Amino acid sequence: MSLMQQAPDYIRAISPYVSGKPITELAREMGLPVESIVKLASNENPLGMSPKARQAVEKALAGIERYPDQFELIATLAERFGLANNQIVLGNGSNDVLDLAARAFLAPGRSAVFSQHAFAVYPLATMSAGGTCVMVPAKDYGHDLAAMRQAVRADTRVIWIANPNNPTGNFLPYDQMRRFLEDVPSDVAVVLDEAYNEYLPPSDRVDTLGWIREFPNLIVTRTFSKIYGLAGLRIGFAAAAPEIADLLNRVRQPFNVNNLALVAARAALDDHTFIAESFELNRRGMEQILAGLKRFGLAHIPSHGNFITFAVNDGAAVNQKLLRQGVIVRPIGGYGLPNHLRVTIGTERENLRFLEALDKALHA
Repeated sequence: MSLMQQAPDYIRAISPYVSGKPITELAREMGLPVESIVKLASNENPLGMSPKARQAVEKALAGIERYPDQFELIATLAERFGLANNQIVLGNGSNDVLDLAARAFLAPGRSAVFSQHAFAVYPLATMSAGGTCVMVPAKDYGHDLAAMRQAVRADTRVIWIANPNNPTGNFLPYDQMRRFLEDVPSDVAVVLDEAYNEYLPPSDRVDTLGWIREFPNLIVTRTFSKIYGLAGLRIGFAAAAPEIADLLNRVRQPFNVNNLALVAARAALDDHTFIAESFELNRRGMEQILAGLKRFGLAHIPSHGNFITFAVNDGAAVNQKLLRQGVIVRPIGGYGLPNHLRVTIGTERENLRFLEALDKALHA
């Protein structure tokens, strides 16, 4: 028997996560200049990182030889959201804290419930912990909460919910989400992934972190990879009841967040001007791309994030035509949507470049 066969069956059954194609990879494949390529595949902030975060990183380079201390960022987050320090768990991106939740509550013989067309990390995290995936058919490309509640089994220990959802952009009204929490058994962890929360209009947001006092089985995750522009530094966090946060910290790797990410995140939280500019750029860019899709007669899924998922006749074929023009979007056949593509909102120039390339791809 080979060494590979010694790995558990549930590990060998995992399909590795496929990320958005890097600019440098497309440049090598197509022989294109790096500077000619537009990447709108990974929901990154087209404005980059906040100026305050950049200054903080430059200053922190002087102490890079020291192991990181998470205390200051944890204290800042706790104060910002009205929580105690022992309710915050930092992660190497929010993907990391999703994995911590899976490792804390899942094992062989336990199941996790999630929606069709939901974030690919949910089945990955579930399977890596040996858990069984229970995928519930989507409703209008989004979460069907009633069906998800019915899918909860005696062995279910985690429910994964993204709001807004990635890659479809659907948004669950908070009154529906709250009723769902009221109905879910208290011994099942509900992981509410809010990676795109900051792209919601302020009037639509609710203090979901405050719900933790009433629903101690709720784990809310957020990231600094999206509107804060720190995707390359890899930092996110989970908020939970103290006893749940304690469990997550028991399986968390020591020093899982580096010095530069810690100081950048803390500074980015207070760069209100940058956040407002990023929000407004996204709003205008959404209108620009939606107008283009309408001209082309292409249907789309209403989005509440910084991306739009739209329908084409053949996602793989259109994607290849875009790549040959140096435009990277995200094919989502792996999410069960082979005739859709997802495009990140970019700058006005990047959006125009995408629409011009899409026009050629559709009519070539």
